[in-house]
Amino acid sequence: MPVRTGTPYLPWHDPGAATRLLRYALPRQGFTHTYQSNGDGMSAQSVLTELTVWCNDGSFVWNEEGGAPVTHPIDDPVGAAQRIAARCRQQEPPHSPIDSVSESTA
Repeated sequence: MPVRTGTPYLPWHDPGAATRLLRYALPRQGFTHTYQSNGDGMSAQSVLTELTVWCNDGSFVWNEEGGAPVTHPIDDPVGAAQRIAARCRQQEPPHSPIDSVSESTA
């Protein structure tokens, strides 16, 4: 499909470009080591060992801890990074003051 001159490049039409924008947004949420792989109209972003984000058909897709799929619009990589960070924060075990004291004195 031809693109007219002056038409802005829309990265969310390309899963690799959209995932790259997600990769740039993730460090702002505390994720410093991620890995991106592209191929055949789909892109994957490995965020954590237990969390991979897929990008195709206009959406970012990942699974909640229980396995339920989550979708987020491909044109909002910053929002996707925020939701991914919120998911990971929910999974962190709560720390009690006793645990902190015993760790520092051990």
